Amino acid sequence: MYSAITANKRNTVIIILVFLALVAALGWLAAYIYGGGTWGITIATVIGAGLYAWFQYYNAGSIAVATSGAVQIEMKDNPRLWRVVENLSITNGMPMPKVYIVTDPSPNAFASGRDPEHAVVAATTGLLDIMTDAELEGVMAHEMGHVKNFDIRVSTMVFGLVVAIGFLADFMFRMAFWAGQGARGGDRDNAAGAIALASLVFALFASVIAYLLGPLIQAGISRQREYLADATGAMTTRNPEGLASALHKLGEYGRPLQRQSASMAHMWMSDPLKPGFLARIYATHPPIADRIKRLLEIGGKF
Repeated sequence: MYSAITANKRNTVIIILVFLALVAALGWLAAYIYGGGTWGITIATVIGAGLYAWFQYYNAGSIAVATSGAVQIEMKDNPRLWRVVENLSITNGMPMPKVYIVTDPSPNAFASGRDPEHAVVAATTGLLDIMTDAELEGVMAHEMGHVKNFDIRVSTMVFGLVVAIGFLADFMFRMAFWAGQGARGGDRDNAAGAIALASLVFALFASVIAYLLGPLIQAGISRQREYLADATGAMTTRNPEGLASALHKLGEYGRPLQRQSASMAHMWMSDPLKPGFLARIYATHPPIADRIKRLLEIGGKF
């Protein structure tokens, strides 16, 4: 199990570093096309992406709660869910997160928050209806594993980088338009036309990365973090079979959430959307069958 956790952490770091280098390279190329301060603009691009990601990260919990329609509860409102989360907090040595319930027949759960001190966990009414106590413990251990592993920090950082590339693409499309408007003949205007063409090529390239490759990278990191949260949850409860059984039920009874949001799909326990073929390529979650297989393999090592 520990080797799987280490491998997932290593793969995530590698993906983020490659993606960060890509953002820096695009910023440098944009500056080079216009003959500006290449390194200054490159650094500004990376810093801008980081600041945007930090804003998303700092407000992740409140955004997730508002988007999902979750309602905060106390122990008297649902003692069963409350005690499960409380026991897991003690086991993990973590502060008690805020607990929420989402009124939705679709069985699912999510966790968010910038760190264990500012975490929230939520479960749908559909999840509470079909899970045994052991299965519910496995699900919530998985969600608290996301908090423990600082997964929200990783996902928002990558999201900020994708947005930065999108901003660069939009900027270069606009520059290509204005440069093209000034190209009417003569050497100066020929130069403007060349800049317009270079800007257009750059913008198309950045768009492919932002809107095709970017989501693929996000999905790849999210899948790695799901495997890691499964392993962390199994290690916490010492009962991987409970989580495996919960995942089986999610696969059997799963249905799209009534209140869907693609922007927070990666936060849920299982994919809250109903994807078609193309959407499955960009799915934020690995196949449930693969997750169950890994958990059962881990179970034989305890």
